[in-house]
Amino acid sequence: MKKIIPLSLLTLSLLNADVILEPLEVQATTLSDVAQNAQTSADVAQTLSSNIPSVDMSRRSGIANDVLIRGQKRDNISVEADGTKVYGACPNRMDPPVSHILASQIESIEVTEGPYDVTTYGNMSGGLKITTKQPTKEIKGQINLGFGAWNYKKFGATVSGGNDLIRVLVTASKESSDQYKDGDGHTLAQQVIANGAPVANQYQAKYEDMQAYTKQSMMAKAFVTTAKDQELRLSVTANRSDNIMYANSPMDAILDDSNIYSIAYNIDNISDIYKNINLQYYYSDVDHPMSTEYRNAALIDAQNKTNHMWTTMQGIKLKNSFDIDTYKILLGVDASKRTWRGEYVNNVSGAVLGNSIDHATTQNSALFTTLEKTYGDFDVKFGARYDYSTVDSDLVGYDKNTYNALNANVFTTYALAPEHKIFVGVGQASRVPDGRELYFQKGAAIIGTPDLKQTTNREIDFGYETNNDDFKLKIKGFYSMLQDYIYINSNKTANLFENIDATIYGAEISGSYYVNDDITVDMGASYKVGKKDTALTGQTDKDLADIAPLRANLAINYEYANNSVATIETQASDAWSAYDADNGEQALAGWAILNMKIKHAVNKKFNLTIGANNLFDVTYAQSNTYADLTLITAGTTQAMLLNEPGRYIYTNLDFKF
Repeated sequence: MKKIIPLSLLTLSLLNADVILEPLEVQATTLSDVAQNAQTSADVAQTLSSNIPSVDMSRRSGIANDVLIRGQKRDNISVEADGTKVYGACPNRMDPPVSHILASQIESIEVTEGPYDVTTYGNMSGGLKITTKQPTKEIKGQINLGFGAWNYKKFGATVSGGNDLIRVLVTASKESSDQYKDGDGHTLAQQVIANGAPVANQYQAKYEDMQAYTKQSMMAKAFVTTAKDQELRLSVTANRSDNIMYANSPMDAILDDSNIYSIAYNIDNISDIYKNINLQYYYSDVDHPMSTEYRNAALIDAQNKTNHMWTTMQGIKLKNSFDIDTYKILLGVDASKRTWRGEYVNNVSGAVLGNSIDHATTQNSALFTTLEKTYGDFDVKFGARYDYSTVDSDLVGYDKNTYNALNANVFTTYALAPEHKIFVGVGQASRVPDGRELYFQKGAAIIGTPDLKQTTNREIDFGYETNNDDFKLKIKGFYSMLQDYIYINSNKTANLFENIDATIYGAEISGSYYVNDDITVDMGASYKVGKKDTALTGQTDKDLADIAPLRANLAINYEYANNSVATIETQASDAWSAYDADNGEQALAGWAILNMKIKHAVNKKFNLTIGANNLFDVTYAQSNTYADLTLITAGTTQAMLLNEPGRYIYTNLDFKF
């Protein structure tokens, strides 16, 4: 790897200036104007990890990457878009939930850290609440063009307008890219060769220079006023992705198609006490075939195969809001059903070779409530949720799993002065095993463990925040105790998943210093430690996987003209010195990169952005290789790391009307 700057030279970190942060909140962090500033790609994971200290990204490909909140991913965190619970179909995280909503469609993202959202199913250790663009009465439009290294191209358009009766929004986008090159100049296909992967996993010569991905999406919304303070809200989102390369996985995605539908009815100001009622039904489906088609393995008929995955998610949620005296109360009902299935198919004969997930069905019904009360300078918010869940499969000989959970939290804030607050939160939340963890199959082996218990997180959060004319600052600590945490034991050949007990704790800092009216310094950092209470059977390593080391950013923003900003930013990470070597993780070097950009407002209707990420073309990897991902072997023993992109120069043109 090229020489890099060790993190010890950096003492602070920043929140990337690409996306605007709302004023500091004690329970969650909100990114606004996400679509307005989605300048380098539609990848939501990249946007979040560049802006929120507690969020890390798991690099899976040139697009469709995954997110971790405080070292937690998969079903340990929830993803919700406009009230719709979103899941991916791929057990190997080629299409994580955030990949089904494009950054160019998003107005804001609320990131909850910890078990403090009882309105969303599965919010055990944190979650994302995504709000997409909303239709306006005024006629508005926007066209966005993006170009970058490695033949990156993006086109996006949005139009919105209406009247007192109906408001409509339509947004569409298309983007594509060739394979990115890392700091050593290797494309995705060349990284496979450079890592000494088996010949069978390397790309066939005719596919070595194939595009990395093509992605198209369209979203349409109609909000209809049916009576005073009453509105019918309709929404549909369609995503179509083709030929997505996943270089360090054995298969690539032939396509990744998803549809998300939502219908909601909202009534405001029902009475002086009854403030709001909202009823929503949603449905989503994902079609995701992944195949060895582009690899040398496909040259042998028996190894030319596809794992074709499908998932659906549908749900209904009713929320009622009340203001009774000085209390704010929310009462709700939530019910959902997820189906998940997959089958192995031989691409030559078309023969079905067996199931990968045998029609797993997860059903949930829940009651939830929140209560908020202010006592002078002291704010209290209480939340509770009761879940009843079942998980079942068509596998012969396995009974339906039934789970019950009572989730609850209390979050308190005390104002020491108008500009200074301290806060403490205590919460408990659970999540059930998914179809992969219970029932996933490879050949005759059941990789899943059908008798897993649900995982419970008990957590305490505490911190301090201030916001004044000179700076804003938020410091937060947390301690999370995970009971029956679902974890892979890679020593096994069947029933790999185990329930273990573990702890994760750490601290985060974020803020801005206003040097003067034109210059702002943004800062942020995150540090966490994860430990198993005891090592897994047959192992000695007690380090928990997915726990990234100290990471930090620091940026200087100079507003040289009205709405025109020049930014210089450094992002850095310490080396991975604590990692789960027994389950596939490995030592990663520390790294630091430099990014620069200028966003120039030519006039009120036209913005031009020019930028360069990883200016010094550093070779580095930020995602580790925990065995919960199926990765190809690098050399003779370790799983293949996927390097991040090298120097990336881009431009973005944004027209408004």
